[in-house]
Amino acid sequence: MLSERQTQILELAKRSGKVVVEDLAGQFQVSLQTIRKDLNGLCDARLLARIHGGAILSSGVENVDYDARRAIAAQEKAIIGRAVADLIPDNASLFINIGTTTEAVAQALLRKSGLMVITNNINVASLMRPYPNVEIVIAGGVVRRADGGIVGEAAVDFIRQFKVDYAVIGVSAIDADGSLLDYDYREVRVAQAIMSNARHVILAADGSKFDRTAPVRIGHLSQVHSFVTDRAPAAIRAVCARHELALIETGGDGSDDGEA
Repeated sequence: MLSERQTQILELAKRSGKVVVEDLAGQFQVSLQTIRKDLNGLCDARLLARIHGGAILSSGVENVDYDARRAIAAQEKAIIGRAVADLIPDNASLFINIGTTTEAVAQALLRKSGLMVITNNINVASLMRPYPNVEIVIAGGVVRRADGGIVGEAAVDFIRQFKVDYAVIGVSAIDADGSLLDYDYREVRVAQAIMSNARHVILAADGSKFDRTAPVRIGHLSQVHSFVTDRAPAAIRAVCARHELALIETGGDGSDDGEA
């Protein structure tokens, strides 16, 4: 049984994708410790997952609303985006798949020249289209209304026509064993095709992806060449070391909140 305040906190998380301890304490006029206890109860019920300073919606079946995902760790994603862009030289060809972190990469890539970008992400195509230094090629297929992702077999067949220098991929969740996970099996098929047809695969994901789960397996960290994140847990660092994967951490120490 949830208290009235916990029910309201859960509704706030559903609308925005994330709740912050200090904001909730102010809104409900209670102590930080009281809010932490509320969040712990919601996390024990697997309704929320703790992140540094708050919690996010924890659903293994349904993703958070796309606009809400844009707001989650927005600053961290911008920094990750710039770090990924630093790995990609001018005059390169690359895939960019659907995701709010890959959109941040696309934004950072606008300072590059001579790029050829193949994408199944309408948001990336719209962002990069006005820039003459980037050639945009967009996949055909079914457009998901929720996030502008292009999915389905037509998109997979289109991707398979190319062999590019780099692939920039995002994921919905990362398991402690290094499994890369998503919610939509149709998007997973596209992501797998992207990974198979790039010489260098770059995974871009913020630390909240370690606190979530999703039902469909894309692949494993061992299939990635470079992983850029703001913070990586010790278990993930061990997976990267074991598979000789280049891990780039842009901020944070990989520790948990410590307030649970």
